[in-house]
Amino acid sequence: MRAAVMQGLHKPLAIETIADPTPGEGDVVVKVGRCGICGSDLHMTEDPAYGQGAGSVLGHEFAGEVVALGKGVEDLRTGDLVSVIPLQSCGQCHACRAGEVQWCEKFGLQGGGYAEYALTRPNQCMRLPSSASLADGAIVEPLAVALHGVALSRMKIGDRVLVLGAGPIGLAVAFWARRFGAGRVVVQDLAEWQRDRALRMGAHDFVVDPADPVGSAEKALGGKADVVFECVGVPGLIAQAVDQVRNDGTITLLGLCTRPDSFNSFAMLSKQVKLVTSAFFTRQEYEAALDALDRGAAEPRLLVTDTISLDATPDVFESLRKRTHQCKVLISPGE
Repeated sequence: MRAAVMQGLHKPLAIETIADPTPGEGDVVVKVGRCGICGSDLHMTEDPAYGQGAGSVLGHEFAGEVVALGKGVEDLRTGDLVSVIPLQSCGQCHACRAGEVQWCEKFGLQGGGYAEYALTRPNQCMRLPSSASLADGAIVEPLAVALHGVALSRMKIGDRVLVLGAGPIGLAVAFWARRFGAGRVVVQDLAEWQRDRALRMGAHDFVVDPADPVGSAEKALGGKADVVFECVGVPGLIAQAVDQVRNDGTITLLGLCTRPDSFNSFAMLSKQVKLVTSAFFTRQEYEAALDALDRGAAEPRLLVTDTISLDATPDVFESLRKRTHQCKVLISPGE
């Protein structure tokens, strides 16, 4: 099969022909229909902390058709269209049975979506309802990540919500916050690219003011935020969020940052700010994200700005290292 393969850190991906996946006992082979390019994929090709290197096939936001089943797989059939939950787990332990697969001792991140076929497990395959497209199946993962963060924040109806970062996760957070009754949702970014998309997805306002990020956000919200969602992962934003949140408010971290960061803990303590970190999602949240699409939520589909072929992937992947009008780019390996 053909795949976009890592050549090493700080090197462009390359299209290669590699071995087709063969299902062992309990395995499932999925013909990839759509796979999203995630910001963390870009980080994986730059930062050794992620543990990826030459020969890796990235891509954890994918959906496709079941084309082969290993011995012992009973709950799926060839031809089923599925969204693949990219959290590898045993499927049997207490954490897995509770839907908290991220705490399974055998946890790992599923990749392989930048290819024509991918190998996975049946407990990671969620059938797509007839109303959902393969593109829908590929955006369930970022929707679930955002939903998990909003759930952990304990946001209340009527809260003032500030979202730092207008990438796919930040925009999905704005969608869920508005859907769950936030009184005012403001998205703040360094560029205007995603203003219209943010407003269409649920934000009441969109703020770009590098000279005065704290004052401009407070003006747009009508006061300090009850909840700040940090969806960028850049050093310095926690400290900024402390200035932007109200006394006894909450900062929820969703942005991935492997670099050291610092903030004034006294400033945080004096305001009794709650700092919450959000890791991945539960199976129930993945199901809820897919259910929202099944029930007609159109806003999340606005995340998708382009669909490209596998051949175009290396060049487009490199172009996404710089901010552009693109939001969520999907790969269609069969094109």
